[in-house]
Amino acid sequence: MKLLSLILALAAVQIAAGHTVFTTLFVNDVDQGDGTCVRMPSTPDNATFPINDLSSDAMACGYDGTHGVARVCPVDQSSKLSFLFREWADGSQGGAIDSSHMGPCAVYMKSVASATTDTAVGDGWFKIWEETYDATTSQWCTDKLIQNNGFLSVDIPSDLAGGAYLVRPEVLALHEANKNPPNPQMYTGCGQIFLKSTGTARPKDTVSIPGYVNISNPSVLFDVWNPKFPYPDFGPSVYTGSSAASNTVKLNAALNTGSEMTQTEGLLPENVILTNANWWGVELDSYTTQDGCWNASKACWAQGSTCYDSAPPTGSKNCAIWEGKCNGIDDACNANHFNGPPNKGLNLTPAPSTYSIPAVSSVIQDKTPTTTDATSTTMTKYKSASSMPSPTASEDAGLSVSIDATCGGSTGLSCLGSGYGDCCSQNGWCGSSSDYCNDGCQKDFGVCNRSSGGGCMKKKRSGTLAGHIKRPRV
Repeated sequence: MKLLSLILALAAVQIAAGHTVFTTLFVNDVDQGDGTCVRMPSTPDNATFPINDLSSDAMACGYDGTHGVARVCPVDQSSKLSFLFREWADGSQGGAIDSSHMGPCAVYMKSVASATTDTAVGDGWFKIWEETYDATTSQWCTDKLIQNNGFLSVDIPSDLAGGAYLVRPEVLALHEANKNPPNPQMYTGCGQIFLKSTGTARPKDTVSIPGYVNISNPSVLFDVWNPKFPYPDFGPSVYTGSSAASNTVKLNAALNTGSEMTQTEGLLPENVILTNANWWGVELDSYTTQDGCWNASKACWAQGSTCYDSAPPTGSKNCAIWEGKCNGIDDACNANHFNGPPNKGLNLTPAPSTYSIPAVSSVIQDKTPTTTDATSTTMTKYKSASSMPSPTASEDAGLSVSIDATCGGSTGLSCLGSGYGDCCSQNGWCGSSSDYCNDGCQKDFGVCNRSSGGGCMKKKRSGTLAGHIKRPRV
């Protein structure tokens, strides 16, 4: 039976692998524990799956993210927060995200009355950090995420008022954004924290999640395989603190008068001796009789069952430690040793894991010179003008260039020079792959190859863009 359970468990882990998931929160480089204070999918089967519907409630804190967890991590003013992303939620194998999943990252916060009960959905979110495309290193944020072994690190703005917050790291993978229909993939989750701060700032310019971005935004339709930089702004501007003139804040004197608020939720009881994610085990009552011993055994196994049942996709390894404690009580009872429990009060929680955590990086937005001029960009992809496809949609045709990747007869918009690819698909989306440049290519609204029956010619990468592309499309 144990072997069968092991096989089933391993199978579940295999299913869970594939993309990425936020698993672990670090406060000032201290590991809070896998899954601790983290809202994440409740089952391994979809733990690493992307969010494909940008209008769904899962955009706020991921799948199952409308439900809070029991723990809330205390955080001091101006603390460094680090978020660990894994391809395998339990860390059984390495990896942060597949190298093909290129795109930007950001971190948002939301002030809430309760970090454990707020659904996270709706207004109140503000961005505290982002990294899109770094033109100086020719890297997307996801490239650096892989380079940093899955870590994103940020500093909490020093002026923020104390209280409960949800902290939301996000990774946007654009490797299928040029599909038809487009498939940008969002990966996110939320950490539950209580900020101990004498600050009084509450950002006024907040956004709703879902709602801050939609499928028509250029930032989620950007073609990373045939990019035309700079990368468009993604979401709201970054909040940098009330000292910055560009950031307006409102002060709530009723809630904050310069004194720290006191955390009342998500704290561990004093008699906790072991934790696993958001579960905790408390020491058993002392006993001196046979009945007391077996009652303690029953209570111990009940706590252990809750540990296993509540374990998130990050795993239940500490539940096995608790199981060892219960076995020890059973052994004592069977040996007629009725003074217990054994090793009463001993803290069984393993020491936090140690990691090499990167320093906080500055906010990085793509400042690459614009490469979306239709004539110059297209010309560089061919050896001569005579080898270029015939541009059947142009300024001479009186068409406007698409800014949201839509095109065709229903819109009157051309893909030529759009930044998403010069072909207009039969379903009205701009792109440059065969999905867009097949026989259904709308030649009146983009570039189509005259010699292939209306299909768009595949374009070669230009010398100016070659530095931005490090991998072939697969």
